[in-house]
Amino acid sequence: MSHDHDETGRRWHDMGGAAAAGPAPGPEHDYALWEKRVDALMVLASAKGHFTVDGLRRALEDMGPDAFERLSYYERWIAAITQNLVEAGVFTVEELNARMAEVAARGETYGAAQGDGA
Repeated sequence: MSHDHDETGRRWHDMGGAAAAGPAPGPEHDYALWEKRVDALMVLASAKGHFTVDGLRRALEDMGPDAFERLSYYERWIAAITQNLVEAGVFTVEELNARMAEVAARGETYGAAQGDGA
């Protein structure tokens, strides 16, 4: 038995028929702006042909159980999207790190980024 399969032959992410950790969010869930942006990025990048549903699924499944349990739904999605965009050559890890540093330097709030110190 490999480390990523249990005694039934299922991989760690296969929850089919297993008891869940809690209820799934209902339609009343209010999405944060960044979650909506992750969804939009996924739609746009896949429409441009940068990755497929299969590619996203592979990246999600390759995260491993620790990351899968630690990250939220949309955190997992942005990690999978990022992995696929790097693999597609849209940008490099170095380019992404540089851009993230630029964004972080703007400040933690929209007001700080606009220079009003809020």
